[in-house]
Amino acid sequence: MDKPALKDAMRLFADFGNIKSRSMFGGFGLFCEDTMFALVVNNTLHLRAGKENETLLKKQGLTPYVYKKRGFPVVTKYFAIPDAWWDDHQKLINEAKSALDVAIRDRSLKTETSPSRLKDLPNLRLATERMLKKAGIDTPETLQKHGAVNAYKALVSAHDKDLSLELLWSLEGAITGKHWSVVPPQRRQELLQHLEK
Repeated sequence: MDKPALKDAMRLFADFGNIKSRSMFGGFGLFCEDTMFALVVNNTLHLRAGKENETLLKKQGLTPYVYKKRGFPVVTKYFAIPDAWWDDHQKLINEAKSALDVAIRDRSLKTETSPSRLKDLPNLRLATERMLKKAGIDTPETLQKHGAVNAYKALVSAHDKDLSLELLWSLEGAITGKHWSVVPPQRRQELLQHLEK
């Protein structure tokens, strides 16, 4: 179970700010405020890599976490730390702080360079983009103006079939720039209430 490494990491990184965990990639993502900078899978801590620290992590022999999505391997930007780092708290804190800085920088760069196509938004694929276009929503800006609920309603009427609520969470995540699984329960409830109106 992931709990020991997760609890230790949350305690160790508490000085960074408000540290929370959420289910991600078959494990638990560690977030400081709203920025994910670490991942715990199978009781192993992985730290976020980016342009600034990836080479350094690879030089130290660290490897990225790989998971399967629809049967295909997906290489993440999260590198497994060696067990020895747990014995050197200062080193682990420094490396984790670098990972957080990288994640914050990457997130702000992503915000600045917003995608021009729907399929490039979080959670959306080419098939979803085609469905949205058929419903009259053809750009990220149009999706933003419609909002998740109205876009979902447009999809339902354009495709004349039952669509899963996961699609509603996906649209909300696409608009807010996050994975659908981390759309908070309270926000999901609000969306459902708007949907029923």
